[in-house]
Amino acid sequence: MKLLCFSDVHADVEAIRRVVSRAAQADILIGAGDFANLRRRLDVAISLLSQSPIPAVLVPGNHESYEELKEACRNWPAAHVLHGSGVEIAGVPFFGLGGGVPVTPFGSWSYDLTEDEATALLEPCPAGCVLVSHSPPRGVLDGSSQGRSLGSTAVQQIIRSRQPRLVVCGHIHEDAGRVLVSGGTPVLNAGPNGVEWDLSIG
Repeated sequence: MKLLCFSDVHADVEAIRRVVSRAAQADILIGAGDFANLRRRLDVAISLLSQSPIPAVLVPGNHESYEELKEACRNWPAAHVLHGSGVEIAGVPFFGLGGGVPVTPFGSWSYDLTEDEATALLEPCPAGCVLVSHSPPRGVLDGSSQGRSLGSTAVQQIIRSRQPRLVVCGHIHEDAGRVLVSGGTPVLNAGPNGVEWDLSIG
C-alpha cells in the first residue's frame, strides 16, 4: 500500500496542487494537519485537496479545529477526518490525533490540547495501526530552531504502549521530510512537500 503523507501546507496553493498531482500514484492520502493558516483559507485548501482521486485520512493541526476541518470536508466523501478516532481502509487501521500538543505559546487562535487531553483521546488507539498525529512524539523530530524539544509525551507514550506500524506527524517545520525510528516504529514528519511511504500489509 502506497501512502502519500504531507502536513503543514498552510493554504499554500502551489504546495497543495503538487500534493494532489502526486496523489494519483498513491493508494491513500495522509494529511497530518495545518491545512489552513491562522484559521483562515481552510476552504481553499480543502477544495483543492478534495480533487485527489484516492481515500484521504486527515487530522486537524493547530491552525484549524476538528470542527472546522470536519465541516470543510462535508462534501468530500473520500475524506476521513480523525481526532481521537479511527478508520479501517483496505484492512489497515488508522487512528488520528489533531491539535498542538502540548499547548503552544501562540494564543487563543491556536487549536491546542494539554497532554492529559491528548492521553484521553489516544486511549482507543489500536495496537499496530498507522497513527496520524499533528504533533510529533517528545524527543523525535520535534526540535525547534532554538534546539528545544517541542513534541508530545502523550504521543511518545502511545508509541511505546501500542507500537503503531507507522507514525505520520508534522507541526515542527524544522524536521519536515525526515524519518526516525522510535521504539521500533518509524516516525515521519511529513512536511508540505509530501513523502511517499510503502506500507507493508502482508
